[in-house]
Amino acid sequence: MSESTQPPVVMPGANAIQPRAALWAITLVAVALSLFQLYSAGIQPLGLFYQRSIHLALVMLLAFLMFPVFGPDRKRGALGWALDAVCFAGALITGGYLVFFLDEIINRAGFWNQTDIIVAMIATVTVLEASRRAVGFGMTIIGLIAIIYALAGPRGELPWLGEWLPGILSHRGYTLDRVAGQLYLGQEGIFGLPLGVAATYIFIFVLFGAFLESTGAGRFFIDMAYAATGRQRGGPAKAAVLASAGMGSISGSAIANVVTTGAFTIPLMKKLGYKPKQAGGIEAAASTGGQIMPPLMGAGAFLIAEYTNTPYLEIVKISILPAIMYFATVYLFVHIIALKQGMQGMPRSELPKMRQVMKDGWHFLLPLGVLVWLLVLNLSPMRVGYYAVITMVAVAVIRYALWYFFVAPGQGQPVTAERTKAVVWSGLTKLVEGLELGARNAVAVSMACAVAGIIVGVVGLTGLGLKFSSMMLAFSGGNLVLALVMVLLASLVLGMGLPVTASYIVLIVLVGPALTNEFGVPLLIAHLVVFWYSQDSNVTPPIALAGFAGAAIAGSKPMETGFQAWKFAKGLYLIPLFMVFNPEIIIGGPVPVVIWNAIIAIFALCAFAASLEGYLFTRMNWLARIAIGAAIFGVFYPSFWTELTGVVVMAAVIGANYLASRREGHPVTS
Repeated sequence: MSESTQPPVVMPGANAIQPRAALWAITLVAVALSLFQLYSAGIQPLGLFYQRSIHLALVMLLAFLMFPVFGPDRKRGALGWALDAVCFAGALITGGYLVFFLDEIINRAGFWNQTDIIVAMIATVTVLEASRRAVGFGMTIIGLIAIIYALAGPRGELPWLGEWLPGILSHRGYTLDRVAGQLYLGQEGIFGLPLGVAATYIFIFVLFGAFLESTGAGRFFIDMAYAATGRQRGGPAKAAVLASAGMGSISGSAIANVVTTGAFTIPLMKKLGYKPKQAGGIEAAASTGGQIMPPLMGAGAFLIAEYTNTPYLEIVKISILPAIMYFATVYLFVHIIALKQGMQGMPRSELPKMRQVMKDGWHFLLPLGVLVWLLVLNLSPMRVGYYAVITMVAVAVIRYALWYFFVAPGQGQPVTAERTKAVVWSGLTKLVEGLELGARNAVAVSMACAVAGIIVGVVGLTGLGLKFSSMMLAFSGGNLVLALVMVLLASLVLGMGLPVTASYIVLIVLVGPALTNEFGVPLLIAHLVVFWYSQDSNVTPPIALAGFAGAAIAGSKPMETGFQAWKFAKGLYLIPLFMVFNPEIIIGGPVPVVIWNAIIAIFALCAFAASLEGYLFTRMNWLARIAIGAAIFGVFYPSFWTELTGVVVMAAVIGANYLASRREGHPVTS
């Protein structure tokens, strides 16, 4: 049947109208990609370039199928399919050439022949086009700028352009052959570390999250949060915070968190009395926190582990306290707003019961338990992800089989050959859906990592990283706080056009050496700071993507909701500062010092929320708010007596606020 006579189908996730043949092709490629990843993760590990090249080829095929060349709202037509055929060929050449000729390429030891260079050019163009479709123009444009920069210089293909570069950014310039070879055939390029992490650790955990999502784990976490907090003041908002923390363990996107949990929590927040912009902002801030919440932290935990050569489990352990600090801040914001507006909790009759929630969904905790247990045993994260996926599927099958054979007959649903056949078919369909969803969810991050590899390759080739470090040192005048402000601004600008993962990779390559070598920030803390700041674009106008997603659900104005999200997510700015000036909470130290720093940090963040809202137990006057603000700076200063003075001032102001509320007769309970 031709495309014109084929009934169009709206494909979830890509927002594109697709003919049925294209949907079948998407399913086929997606399932093949997921099965390949499972095979290489748990059965037969492959060599570095084999794994990455096959992964990239399949991901690009999927990207070209999912995202039509002229956009999601237009049919491909004859021209579109012709262009896609060229792109399909480019994807197959990109991956297939390395698979079939890897030994010969290695034996040439950098003396590449003309075929190598031609294939490298095809691969680079194909990657940029797949990125344009799956990630957006921003990432592609930055990749193109990086390539043009590499060609600019007296010995490059664009010597005239090198004359326009400022002195600190100038370099010798490189030929097209040299740049193409670096990007495709070198270990710092398209197939570099970012794509390597995406093709191994990230994909398998995204697949695990997809199986949890497709089997109902998202609803389980939301119900559990409601059962725990629903009766408190502002219960739905507090449930949004907890549910987003839970969803953060299975989702790789703040926007995905917003649309998943927000569909339930935002309407209930509005019903309880939160303004639409507040409801959308709270959900956006909480969902952004899901990206810094162990064990997955989006894709960040794996990338940080690889870049710093630190065990993955160690990254998870040191990230728990900062994540708790962040969610404590958002949680207190929610509580204070509920107190200010006199909100009450939801009636018990409208809430799920914790016992019933656990009875219906306890099996979702088993795969998470297996995941944590295997990580503690120091298995490879890739192998851990494989066993977690297998456990998830096995638990789902066993639980349904027990119900089907032992519970259903007692409810008037006897076991028959016809019903058994239907049940088996339904199970296989669910399995394919999980495999397909995992592959689809991984397309954007894999393509972002591939283009990030282009940028990293150019930075390494031209020495831009060292030059950027010199610029950073010059502009900040050697002041660490100013340097961190520059990192924050750079992350905001990059975040306007790049996904969080790509923003982190690009930024750490540029500013990481300066933070560690020039300013003395420990390597691990430098990476965590940059990773946290890279989340900023989700909640900071003018491009607050998570905030805009929350606004769409809440029916509020996008910019107003973005500013609310920005306010609630202030922990993204303060907690990295605290890491830098109190490194013991990350890299360890004497137990009393670590405990003291953790306590005063949480205390300061809670005081900050109260100061910003002008309310805790009752309203605060401007003098009290200014005093708390000054005390917070003292707590963040790396001196025990300054910290102690700040804590005393905050405690005095909060104590006075409590006594004032008692005199006014305000309730102070939850």
